[in-house]
Amino acid sequence: MAKLTKQENTCNDKKCPFHGTTRLRGLVLEGTIIKTDTHRSATFEKDRKFYINKFERYEKRRTRLHVHNPPCINAKKGDKVRIMECKPLSKTKNFVIIKKLGHDILFKQKEEALEESKVKIKKKEIKETEQKTDVKKEDFEKIEKVKKTQSQV
Repeated sequence: MAKLTKQENTCNDKKCPFHGTTRLRGLVLEGTIIKTDTHRSATFEKDRKFYINKFERYEKRRTRLHVHNPPCINAKKGDKVRIMECKPLSKTKNFVIIKKLGHDILFKQKEEALEESKVKIKKKEIKETEQKTDVKKEDFEKIEKVKKTQSQV
């Protein structure tokens, strides 16, 4: 298990770039941690702008990567971090966090806005299903009336 030892103030994680055997190479990226996992993993997100020639404008795109979160750094949700590429650590992890840069101030606002949009979409879906079921009920009532009139004749 990779745990911090109180005497040495270091971790004994084999995949830690500072206290283990992992060598760093390649890309260096900065972004935000959007999710942490129990197995020393985290999901990293970087926003970027992509130019579209046809419309001569930029669009927002985001890159999401699974990264290794060493116990000596222990980045939390909403932290700004610097990550660096390394050898494949698992099926999806090719990056490791090397430095915590602070906390993203707008992270909570982004999350709240995302949740509000999800709630609005759900309300809209509920209204649409209610309208569809109301129409079906009206049609059902019309059919019942027609059957009653035919049976009386």
